[in-house]
Formats: sequence, structure tokens, C-alpha cells
Amino acid sequence: MHQRRVSFDGFKRVDGLWDIEARLVDTKDQDYPLSSGLLKPGEAVHDMSVRVTINRKMTILEAASCSDATPYMGYCNTIPPDYSKVVGLNLFKGFLKAVKEMFGGTRGCAHLSELLMFLPTAALQTIASEVPDNADSEHKPYQLDRCHALVSHSETVQRYYPRWYRNQNPG
Repeated sequence: MHQRRVSFDGFKRVDGLWDIEARLVDTKDQDYPLSSGLLKPGEAVHDMSVRVTINRKMTILEAASCSDATPYMGYCNTIPPDYSKVVGLNLFKGFLKAVKEMFGGTRGCAHLSELLMFLPTAALQTIASEVPDNADSEHKPYQLDRCHALVSHSETVQRYYPRWYRNQNPG
């Protein structure tokens, strides 16, 4: 009865920055009567996108969003410019909390905000293609301490990233 397609695409630009594009499309497989009109099978109820440009430190330098299809055109699609407020935020430092504070409840669009919530991991995967995950660097690899398998005291880190392993029970 309902299909939601969500996609994230990451691109490295010629200027060394990265673009992360997110899109959400909702469709129905039957007539969908709304107060604003009837949607036919396959017509988008929602077709919304967000694009951010980030640097290597995961700071958002540019942001744009659009709502090409919404149930209430002329109303729902007036909020996308507000999403440029994420410029200056860092995807790994308080980003999710800031998004909830800025766009939670009636301050934003639930669908555009949902897309933002996945940007940190989409950006990580994009930049991970550029940096070997076990590079011998003075900086801890991005992925460490971001999930249960890669917590600094895990067997995974001890085995694959011994330099960054931290025994939880020293002694």
C-alpha cells in the first residue's frame, strides 16, 4: 500500500569538499484521497531532498533542501529554506541534538529532519572511501567509538586497530 524510498549519495568535488545528497520519496499503489486532492497510484506524496557540502572535518559549509512533492503544496514546501540553518554545524559534534532543537515538533518538516538525522553516517561512509580505515595516523580513525563493535576497549579494536586499543580494566 505504501512505498518509501530513501537514498543517500556522496560525492567528492574537484575543490576537495564533499557533497552529501539525501532524498525521500513516498508513493502509494492505489488512489490516495487527500483533503488537497486525489493522488493516483505511483504519484509522489512526498519527494524531498537535502544536500550539504562538508569539509574533511565534517563541518557543513553549504546546505540546500527542496520539497518537489508534498501533500499540501504552497504550505509544506515553504520550510526548506529554513534548513540552511545547519550551515556551520559539525556532523559529529552535537549535530543530531541541534537538528532536534532547531526543527523538532512544528519548527520543521518531519521528513526533511529525518533525512538530516542520517547525514553523519552517510558522510562518514563517503569520506571513508578516501581514507584507509587503518591508516597509521596521529588521529584516531573516524569509525572508532561510534558503535558497540568499535568501542576502544573491544576485541575488534584490539585486533584491527591495536594502536587505538584501550584496555577497560588496566592492571
